[in-house]
Amino acid sequence: MRRAFITGTAGFIGFHLAKLLLDQGWQVHGFDGMTSYYDINLKRARLALLQQNLGFTQVEAMLEDAEAVMNAARDAAPDVIIHLAAQAGVRYSLEAPRAYIDSNLVGTFNVMEAARELQVSHLLMASTSSVYGANEDMPFREIDRADHPLTIYAATKKANEAMGHSYAHIHNLPVTMFRFFTVYGPWGRPDMAPFKFTKAILAGDPIDIYNMGEMWRDFTYVTDLVAGIAALIDAVPQRPATRAEIAQGDSLSPAAPFRVVNIGNGQKVRLMDFIEAIEEATGKKAIRNYLPMQTGDVPATWADASLLNHLTGGCPATDVRDGIRAFVDWYRGFYQV
Repeated sequence: MRRAFITGTAGFIGFHLAKLLLDQGWQVHGFDGMTSYYDINLKRARLALLQQNLGFTQVEAMLEDAEAVMNAARDAAPDVIIHLAAQAGVRYSLEAPRAYIDSNLVGTFNVMEAARELQVSHLLMASTSSVYGANEDMPFREIDRADHPLTIYAATKKANEAMGHSYAHIHNLPVTMFRFFTVYGPWGRPDMAPFKFTKAILAGDPIDIYNMGEMWRDFTYVTDLVAGIAALIDAVPQRPATRAEIAQGDSLSPAAPFRVVNIGNGQKVRLMDFIEAIEEATGKKAIRNYLPMQTGDVPATWADASLLNHLTGGCPATDVRDGIRAFVDWYRGFYQV
């Protein structure tokens, strides 16, 4: 039986990934700090579902606690480590930047140290499309420059990629970083637009629409996303002997067993179309409050997912209207509205 150590298993993406791997017969050992960034009850409800599977165990501790991370990883004795836990949220990083340094830099270092000591076969870590920052060339490709992050959240994730590369080079530790693109779906985070829009529309409250609605996002349905992560587990990067071995368009490092992979739907959807999909699913019209662009935000994201498709034979494809319908159905059921 294969064993995975996953950080962030009470979180949105970590929950879905743990559930998928458990369904596939893995032994999953979770690690989560259960911070109060958003509703703890939602996190507890996710965990309760995972704990119904005898193949799941969970440690509750903070990523910044190096001893706790190392002890939990040792007890798990994993084949692979998948690091998803982080202080998330682009906008919150403007208010509480230190939380991102503590969790995303110090915490990620602790996870990498555990992977190094345990000599896992593959360390996979979450990054974000936000690292593309001021880059305006779309669709975003992994081989494009991503040197101008616009928020401390994006900067910490870019730093994680650099940290991962150094560990891959020095310790010959295979590392894959995946860049997420606007993930949504059942059990989603309350701070994200789909959740906030659905909650407000059902309650008859106004929704804030930034940049006067001239925004585009590559919305990625969560089950597509975690299927991509699971498929990447066995796409272990190998240190190339020469640069000539690296295929065109591959982000494989010439100096380390390290690769960056976009996981996105490969389509950019206009924000107003996304809102209309929520209106259709809820059967209610939104009260729209149009606002200028927020600091640190970008007008558009759009993934080139061809590398993911090349490595795994698949990529996200759920239509946004189908995904939103599933999210709204979950929201109504969970909150009984």
